[in-house]
Amino acid sequence: MRPHRLYTTAVVLLLELTTAHAASPPLQGVPNANPKLPGIASPDILSPELRQSAVAQGSFRVENPSGVFEFYGFTADGPHTPAPGALPAAGHLVEATKTEPDKNTYLVLPGQHGAEAGYDYGRHFLFQGHESGPDGQGHITRINLDADGEHRVTLLASTDSKGAPLPLIDGSTWYPWSGRLLFSSEGDGTSSGGIWQATPDFPSRVEDLLGILGRGGFEGIQADADGNLWIVEDLGGATVSGAKVANSFLFRFIPKNKRNLAAGGKLQALQVTKLDHSGPIVFNPGNALTQDAKDLHTYGNVFDTKWVTVHDSDVDGTAVFNANALAKAKGATPFKRPENGQFRPGTGFRQFFFDETGDTSAASTANSGFGGFGSIMKLTQSDPSASAGKLTLFFNCDLTHDSFDNVAFWDTDHIVFVEDRGDTLHTQGNALDSAWLFDVRKDYSNRVSQPVRILAEGRDALATIDSGFQGLPGFQNEGDNEITGMHISNGDAGPAGLLGAQIPRPFTDGWRAFYTQQHGENATWEILPSGANDDDDHDRR
Repeated sequence: MRPHRLYTTAVVLLLELTTAHAASPPLQGVPNANPKLPGIASPDILSPELRQSAVAQGSFRVENPSGVFEFYGFTADGPHTPAPGALPAAGHLVEATKTEPDKNTYLVLPGQHGAEAGYDYGRHFLFQGHESGPDGQGHITRINLDADGEHRVTLLASTDSKGAPLPLIDGSTWYPWSGRLLFSSEGDGTSSGGIWQATPDFPSRVEDLLGILGRGGFEGIQADADGNLWIVEDLGGATVSGAKVANSFLFRFIPKNKRNLAAGGKLQALQVTKLDHSGPIVFNPGNALTQDAKDLHTYGNVFDTKWVTVHDSDVDGTAVFNANALAKAKGATPFKRPENGQFRPGTGFRQFFFDETGDTSAASTANSGFGGFGSIMKLTQSDPSASAGKLTLFFNCDLTHDSFDNVAFWDTDHIVFVEDRGDTLHTQGNALDSAWLFDVRKDYSNRVSQPVRILAEGRDALATIDSGFQGLPGFQNEGDNEITGMHISNGDAGPAGLLGAQIPRPFTDGWRAFYTQQHGENATWEILPSGANDDDDHDRR
């Protein structure tokens, strides 16, 4: 790139960040995580400036039950709570399968319909796919935020347009040019996993994009201002010498036609050049503790990146393909289970922050300098469609801050990452999950600066029971609660509403914040200012 363009880009970026800076009241921290205590439930504790209100919970009956999908967070294959004295056994379910509603997407849309003709479903909606279900079948729901209890949750779809069952679903986002929701399925990346698109109205028409985007362990998905899709893959690698091998990729899809993603395009994967510029950092199946892994997780290192095309529908056709395998074959760079990412508002989609969940074990041999506890990476480019960029480590995780998963920008300078430690690490660290607020202007390398814990997640009674059942034959549900679906948006359904296009202003001018307390009771919460009524500062007309 010519020097004058670099200078111009830097000046524009500086002006955007200084003139479009969003004022946001500081949030006090929650001092400690909730401990994991056998048989003890605990409440969620938020920053004093915040409170939460449930917009749906697992026991809400959907307005249009179909087959096993009867409730928001429970299927119909058992009771919501085990009978007194009941214990799991092979072939015997003591409780219903939890559906685990996952990533949330908030939209303001007029003229939407539901199962009851003539009912006014309002304009404010929260969409989510579900990560669990009997026999691996997922489904899509819509929380009608303006509706009464009987119409609060609509089952939008459990099969695609061909009648095939939907897969288990992890991520979601809105793609304004085609007017479609995009849902990601983590799967195994070989026989399962991929991206599905769905219309937002009832009944939803759902189509797979497997011949365009391939199969992968896809989870996080976002769109940029050019219409490209950024897809974050979460596939855990084999364990070698006590640590998991990096096995997942950051993808970018450049569509031929933004109004019709099924028309094809180019799928690319990020390639990172070694620190000594001797070549790219590539998949290494036999070693999780490489010098490259250590370099990637060392503060101050700056890596050159470029995008390599792994599949072009014009050249390679539209047969279903394995995106992960092609990324390895093309020399892309794997990461340690990256799960989600977002563009920093006010940067013109030039800065992309994404996390690595890591190995979720205090016993991992990669914890000491090789990314075992996870990390936050920052990718910077001259524009979202640029072919090259720079990668740096923003935050190296430790036992106190680790296993990051979902992410949302609070404003232009503050970003929230939430943990997904899992039952094992909860026990090892005697701590349930937390949500952390980072200031992206700060240097965390010396540990003088620390992120602020804004949520110490508790554990509801049902999750406490489930945690006690872990490991027993025949028990199918997860244990401790998990924070997921962290989402901050004003619901704008146009291109200006892309996450990263506007400066978020939580609780002001229609900006709303949500998350789901997955597992247990499977409640979805709206975060509100502590002194406000539920209807304050929201346009719900």
